Amino acid sequence: MALNARLEIRQGQGLVVTPQLQQAIKLLQLSNVELEAFVEAELERNPLLQRDDPEPAETAEAPEAPAASSDELEFSDTSTAKADEAMDAEGDDRFADDPCAGGPPLTDWSRAGSGKATDLDDDAYDRALRRELTLSEHLTLQASQAGFTAAEAGIAQVLIDGLDEGGYLRLDFDETAERLGCSPELIETVLLKCQGFEPCGVFARSVGECLAIQLKDRNRLDPAMQALIDNLELLARRDLSALKRVCGVDDEDLRDMIAELKALTPRPGAAFGGEPAQTVIPDVHVRADPLGGWRVELNSDTLPRLLVDRRYHAQVQAGSRSDADKVFVADCLSQAAWLVKSLDQRAKTILKVASEIVRQQDAFLAFGVEFLRPLNLKTVADAIGMHESTVSRVTSNKYISTPRGVFELKFFFTAAIASADGGAAHSAEAVRHRIKQMVEGEGRDGDVLSDDRIVELLKEAGIDIARRTVAKYREALRIPSSVERKRMLKAG
Repeated sequence: MALNARLEIRQGQGLVVTPQLQQAIKLLQLSNVELEAFVEAELERNPLLQRDDPEPAETAEAPEAPAASSDELEFSDTSTAKADEAMDAEGDDRFADDPCAGGPPLTDWSRAGSGKATDLDDDAYDRALRRELTLSEHLTLQASQAGFTAAEAGIAQVLIDGLDEGGYLRLDFDETAERLGCSPELIETVLLKCQGFEPCGVFARSVGECLAIQLKDRNRLDPAMQALIDNLELLARRDLSALKRVCGVDDEDLRDMIAELKALTPRPGAAFGGEPAQTVIPDVHVRADPLGGWRVELNSDTLPRLLVDRRYHAQVQAGSRSDADKVFVADCLSQAAWLVKSLDQRAKTILKVASEIVRQQDAFLAFGVEFLRPLNLKTVADAIGMHESTVSRVTSNKYISTPRGVFELKFFFTAAIASADGGAAHSAEAVRHRIKQMVEGEGRDGDVLSDDRIVELLKEAGIDIARRTVAKYREALRIPSSVERKRMLKAG
């Protein structure tokens, strides 16, 4: 069989993920602190970029300002449908949405002469992917597995956000309860559960309480040790005689007790990896509208405003002599125009997503944490005509200021259980709370509910749930099986 070489021309379609598209996606998921750092770097690299001063130069081209509220902003989905379909088919949604689409590429970056200057500074982004979990992330993961109800889960997240870098809780309970619309007793109940999280000693409100939590975990919190913790000021003054009297111990016992205290960790959160704590600056503000409903506005303080200096571009372009100089100047112009457009589109996308979340969770804003509704990324994405991956990126590291406090946008997403009668879905946390109430009521009538019986009772209440899900929720709540509970009732 002879082998022949021949030249063929074929036409086909393919999806090209340009550097611009990759950078636009990364811009969307940056926090406002990371975005500011990126913008500062671009201002240093690109001579055609300027900050938008209150009185910009007449020859400069400023981006159109994003609207202040959801009522004033016309939203338009600029995603590339073919790109979504192609990426979904490949099973990879990393580049499924192009927040900056809507026109042809500003330049062909594959042949740009200054590619390094156009790349997003990935160092901070890559470090974030490689670093250890922060204390907040570690505790949030534990809270998600603690079997909290929807209300308790929300309170737990507020408590986590109220920790300092040492792991101490710096919140006023009465003020927090009023803000969340719940009782201080409920916050105290959630706090006691959170004080069982690792590292041991977190969520304490004082050094004494921190040490007591650790001693209790070691089963060493006896009356003498409690007396020592209650009189730490005597220990600080080295008044050992007074300590022996209040603790009722001799010299040897006191030395052993002090040695035990020294083996504890007074700042349990400080040993955790992560970045220094930073003040949370909300990306979005929510205020009650005098005419009813809620007014959603972008925080203008977190929005970098840039413009392209057209006059300087004309001067530099006129003075360019070599082809390399002209390519460089043209590339700087395209980068500047792209960044201005991308920042504007990023702001509109954040506002669009935040407005839908507020619409879905208006009951929480009006009545408190116990009225959080089941919500997922798909519900929001379908409502606003965007891809789930875009909504996920928008809600990462973005915060919203509400009358009930500042929350991360992901705070408002809770799992759902389908309704047996086709009505509104139930949150998973609410179902777990109902199971817990059923089990707590068993001792009153002497009957112990099996998992199958719990499934039947839930279906009668309009909650469609599988037996294995009931078993999973029961185990998450640390509730023994029905057989074990029967034995406990007989023994008790």
